[in-house]
Amino acid sequence: MSELIQRGPAEALAGLLGVPVPEDELPLFWHWVYLLDRPAQAELGRDGHRAAGVEPGRRRMFAGGRVEALAPLRFDEPAERRADVVDTVEKHGRSGRLTFNTVRQQVFQRGALVVEERQDIVYRDLPSEPVVAEPLEPVPVAGDEWAIEITPPLLFRFSALTYNGHRIHYDRDYAREIEGHPGLVTHGPLQALAMAELARARGMAATVCEYRLVAPLFEHQGLVVGFADRHASVRDLGGRQTARATLT
Repeated sequence: MSELIQRGPAEALAGLLGVPVPEDELPLFWHWVYLLDRPAQAELGRDGHRAAGVEPGRRRMFAGGRVEALAPLRFDEPAERRADVVDTVEKHGRSGRLTFNTVRQQVFQRGALVVEERQDIVYRDLPSEPVVAEPLEPVPVAGDEWAIEITPPLLFRFSALTYNGHRIHYDRDYAREIEGHPGLVTHGPLQALAMAELARARGMAATVCEYRLVAPLFEHQGLVVGFADRHASVRDLGGRQTARATLT
C-alpha cells in the first residue's frame, strides 16, 4: 500500500486535537492517518471491522504496542506501508478465552524503513451481562495535565480520520446492546496519540513509544493526560488510569 504524504490528514488531526500542525515531518503516531486499510463494505463483519479471520461473536479491543521512528516521515513524498500478523497467542483470563494477535507494520520512504510498529490486538468473548460503569468522584485536573473533552463528534471524527469502522466508537446502541459497554468507547490509539502529543508539547522529541491500554475508557469518563520523566499516562475524570506509556 502506497500513498503520497500530503498535509491534509495532518491538518485534520491537528484540528481535532487542538495542537500545532507539523511543519516538515510527522510526529510519532501521526502515520496512523495515512496509508489506511480500506476494505470493501462487503468484507466487514457486524462490528464494522474486516470479518476475515475473526470468529463470530467475539469482541475486538486494542491492547497496546510499540512505535519507533527510525527516520523522518516527510510531507510531499510517497510512502509505503507493509503489515502482517506475526504472532497469535491463546490465553484464558477472568473474562474467559483471550486471543492476542501481534501485528507488525512498517512504513518506508525514500527506499528506507522510517517507522517500525507493533500493535497488540485482543479478541475476547462477548460478556454475558452488560458492564456497569462505576460512578465518578471527580479528581481536579492538575496544572500540568491536559484534559480532552470526549464527545460523540470527536470520537466519530477520529474514527473517520483513521478509517476505523468499529461501531463501539460511534454507534451507542451497538456498543451497549451487543458488546455490553456502558456507552461509546474512547479509542486506544487516541489515548496513545494524546500521551505522545503531551510529551511533544513539553519539548521531548521522542522517537520510541511503548504503550499499554490497561482499562477501557468510555465517553462520559473524559480523558486526562499526564507526563513526567519520560512516562505518560491517561486517566479518567475520577482518577482511574486507563493507559500508560514510556517514551525515549
